[in-house]
Amino acid sequence: MQRYFVAKEQMTNQEVKVTGEDVKHISRVMRMDVGDEIICSNNGSRTVRCVISAVEDQKITANIIEDLIPNTELPIEVTIAQGLPKGDKLDLIIQKGTELGATAFIPFSASRSIVKWDQKKAGKKIERLEKIAKEAAEQSYRERIPAVHNIHSLAELKKQMALFDSVILAYEEVAKEGEQAQFAATLKTLSQGQKVLVIIGPEGGLTGEEVEQLSLAGALACGFGPRILRTETAAMYALAALSYHFELMR
Repeated sequence: MQRYFVAKEQMTNQEVKVTGEDVKHISRVMRMDVGDEIICSNNGSRTVRCVISAVEDQKITANIIEDLIPNTELPIEVTIAQGLPKGDKLDLIIQKGTELGATAFIPFSASRSIVKWDQKKAGKKIERLEKIAKEAAEQSYRERIPAVHNIHSLAELKKQMALFDSVILAYEEVAKEGEQAQFAATLKTLSQGQKVLVIIGPEGGLTGEEVEQLSLAGALACGFGPRILRTETAAMYALAALSYHFELMR
């Protein structure tokens, strides 16, 4: 069954009003009409099954049949801070990271980031990434769309670290040295409802100076297994491990 996100004010006790691009998707792409059922979430605490009662050019109205409890959100809130990668890798990271349960994404400019965002075009890029997150959240039956924050500098990222219960820093150099215990040990210290920040460098990784700064600010440098991962793989590895630990093992 097709799923759509709506603003909280578009969902009342009895009905849901769908607007924007989703109207075209429902009526023209999916060719749905009055009597067809859809699932809607208010991007917060409520997900409902409803039946379409009216189809208009700019709005679709649906009557709520029942409230659902999808239980598809990770028990902890995981934010991925991703050093700007090349090409369309950030698209992939956000799409797959959303499917794996990330709460938010923070793109940041690292010393070895080859890509440099034009501030004038950054807004449009964030909008496109938000759309990718929304579509991935609908596909994976998420109850919430992950937030995609504006690009951060390293200094701005360090300030954000104080908002989290734990900060995990993916660092390939400790992986090369055989360190494999810190990540697992850190997961054992976390509990349901806490907030975790996972910091991942761009291609080429973070510099020694960046690692030192982040470590002094409270980040825990961890190896992600014995193999060296590409930047677009690291976030998926971390989220999969967190899902296994907090969902499949409990």
